[in-house]
Amino acid sequence: MLDKNRNYLIVGASSGIGRAIAEQLGQNDVNLWCASRRKIEAYDKWGVDYVELDVTSESVSALDRALPEVLNGLIYCPGSINLKPFQSLKIDDYRADWELNFMGAVKVLQACQKRLQKAKDASVVLFSTIATKTGMSYHASIAAAKAAVEGLAISLAAEWARHNIRVNVIALSLTDTPLAARLLSDEKRQKASAERHPLKRIGHPQGAAAAALYLLDNKADWVTGQIICVDGGLSKLKPL
Repeated sequence: MLDKNRNYLIVGASSGIGRAIAEQLGQNDVNLWCASRRKIEAYDKWGVDYVELDVTSESVSALDRALPEVLNGLIYCPGSINLKPFQSLKIDDYRADWELNFMGAVKVLQACQKRLQKAKDASVVLFSTIATKTGMSYHASIAAAKAAVEGLAISLAAEWARHNIRVNVIALSLTDTPLAARLLSDEKRQKASAERHPLKRIGHPQGAAAAALYLLDNKADWVTGQIICVDGGLSKLKPL
């Protein structure tokens, strides 16, 4: 259970993992702001404040107008799955992945930095992929962008430690979200994807959300600068 009356921002809360985090945070008595390109009906149900935001736009000034002076937690969820052979990737593919995954995070973090500092015990959670450390075919663009996110997080964890701001990353394997729908479009693909994981199943948004909530909680106040894999063991284990 998170401390009551604290302020949290989720960027990319309209679907997938961001939505699962919003649902779980909403079960706690916290103040929640959800930023996304579109508003979903659930925002009204959860009683959250909605911020219309496109992180790939030049400015994220909408956050300045909407957010409180103190922010206890920031979760940045936007991501992409653009899996192509290297020779098929265009420069625009790399730019799109970079703008959404990395530059979007930079803009939001810069916009929220002073608010996080005022909390004196804030937590930032970013998302990555295990493909940054475990070589996977067709992941050149997204793995490069997410590797930059991991480098950013570790650097900020060191720089912001003096403000008692913790910064961590959750690195995921394939998770059953709308973003991954094409990769899980039929039973054969679902079974093959599950079999690649030591636990013989694919991930679900609720599991990733639970990991995020742990990192947001002050119970995790000794955890910072970490890349935490939530991946069914795929990145580390090779069972017999």
